[in-house]
Amino acid sequence: MPTAINNGGRIRTNTPAENAFNALTAANKNISKSQLRLSTGKRINAASDDVSGYITSRSLNSRVGSLRSALNAVGDAKNVTSIAQDGLDNINGLITQIKDATATAASGALGTDEKVALAQSAARLTDQIQTVVDSTVFGGETLLDGAFSADFVIGFTATNNLLTLGVDLATSSNSLAVDVNSSSSTSFGGITNLDLGAFESVSASDLGVFAADQISTTLTSLSDALNNVNKFASYIGGVDNRLDSQESALNSQITNFNAAISRIEDADVAEEQLSLIKSQFLQQTSIISLAQANQNPNTYLQILG
Repeated sequence: MPTAINNGGRIRTNTPAENAFNALTAANKNISKSQLRLSTGKRINAASDDVSGYITSRSLNSRVGSLRSALNAVGDAKNVTSIAQDGLDNINGLITQIKDATATAASGALGTDEKVALAQSAARLTDQIQTVVDSTVFGGETLLDGAFSADFVIGFTATNNLLTLGVDLATSSNSLAVDVNSSSSTSFGGITNLDLGAFESVSASDLGVFAADQISTTLTSLSDALNNVNKFASYIGGVDNRLDSQESALNSQITNFNAAISRIEDADVAEEQLSLIKSQFLQQTSIISLAQANQNPNTYLQILG
């Protein structure tokens, strides 16, 4: 703390000049600090500026980084659900067309040749279903072939993997066949013994699934399969809605944490400007005081004359 003691008429030690110099040094330090804060926009540029605030802001910054990673994971999961949903919509339309062809073939007004033509048309549609299954891909993995499963960490820490998205389209009650054209595939859309490859086998000598004693079962099976595909698409839609909610929650959390970091770390421009002006004023007065203090010894030198 500076003192006003001037040691009387002593000239070997110029205490007033030292006090003025110390005040000038402090003013220069404060000016440098204010200019740094104004130039960076940050109140805390080093740990020494605010030890507790430094620790807290770094912790919050780390948390924001984790939340942003979770937000990216949500985006990836939404990409998966969107692509899967699009593939299921295409399959829905194809099954509907196959079902319509089968319903048309059930008409007693059609001859054998017409029924065979409808079966061949349906067979081409089953080929397209397989194409859709094979081409519904994300990150190099096919989504609708029964093998895809992925964990999406959409929370703050690795233990918050709130969503495990697995698309099992093999034999379950809300699934599709892995290979709809394989002769060994006897289920589709969760319907046992619904073999889409059987449409290829329909001929004039053997109507197969279009035969009078089988076509009713074929229609029922196709209707059930279509219903299962729609239920699975609805499930994917529900997952997508959950992801939308999580995305909104993460964005809100990131905003709130950034606000907390700003309150701790950012500089108040108006306050720093006032502090800078004050320090500049003290700098000028310290310079004047230092100059005057350095002139004081000359007064005592006159005694020697």
